[in-house]
Amino acid sequence: MGHNHTGDGMTAVLAFQNLTLGYDRLPAVHHLQAEISKGSLTAVVGPNGAGKSTLLKCVTGALQPLDGRIEINGFCKDDISYLPQQSEIDRSFPISVIDLVAMGLWREIGAFSRLGRSNRARVDAAISAVGLTGFERRPIGSLSGGQAQRALFARLLLQDAKLVLLDEPFTAIDAKTMADLVNVIKRWHSEGRTVLAVLHDVSTVRAHFPQTLMLARELVAHGPTRQVLTAENQFRARQMCEACASTPHVCGRNVA
Repeated sequence: MGHNHTGDGMTAVLAFQNLTLGYDRLPAVHHLQAEISKGSLTAVVGPNGAGKSTLLKCVTGALQPLDGRIEINGFCKDDISYLPQQSEIDRSFPISVIDLVAMGLWREIGAFSRLGRSNRARVDAAISAVGLTGFERRPIGSLSGGQAQRALFARLLLQDAKLVLLDEPFTAIDAKTMADLVNVIKRWHSEGRTVLAVLHDVSTVRAHFPQTLMLARELVAHGPTRQVLTAENQFRARQMCEACASTPHVCGRNVA
């Protein structure tokens, strides 16, 4: 299935083909036609209710399409790592930072294997890479939002995935944490991984994400960020989502 190519000559690792997604047969994403290039760093933007989180869940396999399909080229589901929104993570679970981060190795070594010396060194390196050295034994419930997000990024580092999906990774964290985590994302990008991140802050997208996919239940625009994040497109996206919100069951292809 590696024949898919995007317009810039790059191989598409993800191809959304007339993809329609939803819950209880109420569509949240309509007829999405787009391709994500291998090694691209893409922000997924759009108003609340635009279907952004739903799209990521479908890529992970947690949600099946109502219509159309996703083509995954050159890797399998085990090559995907996914960070859900903070609100979906149970921080009351009695687990330490080091145990949480080490979960990133589960696919490789199994859930109940002891950490050998070399794997312990990898866990320590991941914790250091996100600026949490010294917090190894702290329970995750005692961490601030920013510290918890650092720990979750360290776990993703160990998963060593080819495709990284991030759902609102910068919500409710401080500026220093955000800057550090942006650097982790840029590191993934420089290593040739494909990163897809749902983001709200347009200035963050402009500063750090070369590609943008704008959703408003349907595709508004996809391509270089400077071409997608226009005032006209943002206005159109809001209009499209408002039209869909008032009539969820008859949201057609031609809402403008």
